[in-house]
Amino acid sequence: MTAAVGTLGGSCLWSHPELGLRAVLDATGSVRLGAPGQDQAALVPLVEVTATGHGRLWSGERFIETAIGARLTYRDHDTVRDANRERTTIRLADPETGLVAEVSLETAVGAGFLRSRVRLVNEGEVPLRLESVSTLTLGGIADVDGGLDGLTLHWADNDWLAECRWREAPLREHLVPLSRFAHGHEGRGCFERFSQGSWSTGRHLPIGALTDRSGRSWLWQIESSAGWRYETGEREGAAYLALFGPDDAHHQWRHTLAPGEDFRTVPAVLVRGAAGGLDTAFGELTDHRRLIRRDHPDHRALPVIYNDYMNTLMGDPTTEKLLPLVEAAARAGAEVFVIDAGWYDDDAQGWWDAVGAWEPARGRFPGGIQEVLDAIRGHGMVPGLWLEPEVVGVRSPLARTLPPEAFFRRGGLRVTEHGRHHLDLRHPAARAHLDAVVDRLAGEWGVGYLKLDYNINIGPGTENGPESPGAGLLGHHRAHLDWMAGLLDRHPGLVLENCGSGGLRMDYAQLAVAQLQSTSDQQDPLRYPPVAAAAATAVAPEQAAVWAYPQPDDTADRIAFTLTGALLGRIHLSGFLDRMSDEQFDLVRSAIRVYKDIRPEIAEARPFWPLGLPGWEDAWIAHGLRGRDSTYLAVWRRQRPGAPESRALTLSHLRGVDLRPEVLQPTTADATAEWDAVLGTLTVRLPRTDTAVLLRLGAPV
Repeated sequence: MTAAVGTLGGSCLWSHPELGLRAVLDATGSVRLGAPGQDQAALVPLVEVTATGHGRLWSGERFIETAIGARLTYRDHDTVRDANRERTTIRLADPETGLVAEVSLETAVGAGFLRSRVRLVNEGEVPLRLESVSTLTLGGIADVDGGLDGLTLHWADNDWLAECRWREAPLREHLVPLSRFAHGHEGRGCFERFSQGSWSTGRHLPIGALTDRSGRSWLWQIESSAGWRYETGEREGAAYLALFGPDDAHHQWRHTLAPGEDFRTVPAVLVRGAAGGLDTAFGELTDHRRLIRRDHPDHRALPVIYNDYMNTLMGDPTTEKLLPLVEAAARAGAEVFVIDAGWYDDDAQGWWDAVGAWEPARGRFPGGIQEVLDAIRGHGMVPGLWLEPEVVGVRSPLARTLPPEAFFRRGGLRVTEHGRHHLDLRHPAARAHLDAVVDRLAGEWGVGYLKLDYNINIGPGTENGPESPGAGLLGHHRAHLDWMAGLLDRHPGLVLENCGSGGLRMDYAQLAVAQLQSTSDQQDPLRYPPVAAAAATAVAPEQAAVWAYPQPDDTADRIAFTLTGALLGRIHLSGFLDRMSDEQFDLVRSAIRVYKDIRPEIAEARPFWPLGLPGWEDAWIAHGLRGRDSTYLAVWRRQRPGAPESRALTLSHLRGVDLRPEVLQPTTADATAEWDAVLGTLTVRLPRTDTAVLLRLGAPV
């Protein structure tokens, strides 16, 4: 993947044939990343940096064309190969400040992705006050005709209960065509998306894409829990892309780099699909996500999880309420039983602003919580508990006994948000407290699953001494990831679920360590399908926890609807199963049997969307997985005016294959599916609204 040939008017230091990228050294010593055949002027410097006193050469909303970026010149580079991975490090230096940038470009043999991060070292004699640092920049992105008018921009809005809402528009709608010939400059604006505060995905996903008319795609992901931003704009008739972690303008992040010190950016990944549009690109991104995460047996076992919360106990567990659910969950086929929020609630004023000690509530468990945990194990399931480790309620004794430095502070004052303080896990007292809690739960109590929730947005961060709030937030989150890794080192079988009021901290800084991700707190089963179907854009399918909460007052169609939506991810079963009729309970058990049959393929399958990424109000929604031996397809039909009873779905990867579609789940929806091998289309009919079906398209008949 490494080349050393002349091209684009300069010397090629590095190339990636699968991505069609080259890092080129020009006559001035600047290194730029782009596609072969593009005008050198369309490219941007490999690293862009703003620092106080060293801003931009062209002022505006863009964070490219920086003074330091323009001065950074090539020093050297090397490539290291390890097994099937390759990492090239390109070193640049600024002669004015003494700043050195080491750009790490990492990929795998035959892979269509590139992961980048930057290490800055101050080799100068005076401190530098950093305000923004790019992780990856790329220029020369163009449509098949060489321009950008045929490019389509894709981005994802995110919100509580409404995660993974993808939108698209022609890139030109967001980039006003201007006359560079008349003005001598590009515009000052760009299209940008960024996080705000400590919910990394509280507004948008840190993912975006550009596609062209030929089906080629550029897809990117920023791996940060503590601030991120991306921008794309026009440069010399082509599009450029710049990916960042936190910055001063958007996250109150500033970092003083003293002589001899270094700073490392958050990682980011770039994927290119040569054909096949976003489906191909998301398949490559899924492969990347599986490669970078911590290995864990949960990724292969995919146990069925029952959680008592959603539309069921809703934070009010007791021994009396739990024991019937434990028995019913085991009969249904669950393998993990999670006691969600409220198990520690022994406060007359409520638990929300009193949490922190994480001791069981005696009034809720007269015989002790071990009675319930033992019952879970006695039914052959792994016991799990809910925990919100980073917060301490304002009424908790810990708010007074832990040192002030163990909490988030700004302006010398402790930060309070929604009745909670926030721990800074860089402080040894905060970490020791949480280590003791988890070692008690996992070690002494035998809990094998922890749902780690995060229900406040603490704002820009914390000021520990002279640091900026954003720098404090980044420091805390890096310590938080290290803390989670430490838990898994001490308790290798422990499973960690990442939750942020559902999917509000759904990023691959967290998910490279945690095994699962809560996708939503959505309680309306009719509004969950677009979230469930699009979850694989943000999370590998085997990490995407989707609620399935059938109830005894549901119709057979409604029970099947809520169950089917979870079967191509990680099923999070809930609902009052103990109150169901035999017929209703059989529907649940049947769905769980189907899941256990197909889950070995989920762990290696690639996602695709034959109707495109779902819209929030779409009547028909489809999400598929391309497995090793079979293709699986979940299809929903929701009640919308004028929606037809059937839809044709194009499965181009199966065109020409003679096969027979198989209805796996449910048998109650009266669904039919007809396959046209010549056209590669599957026509699915669901005669009733608010029904769903899971299909398997297997080996040729």
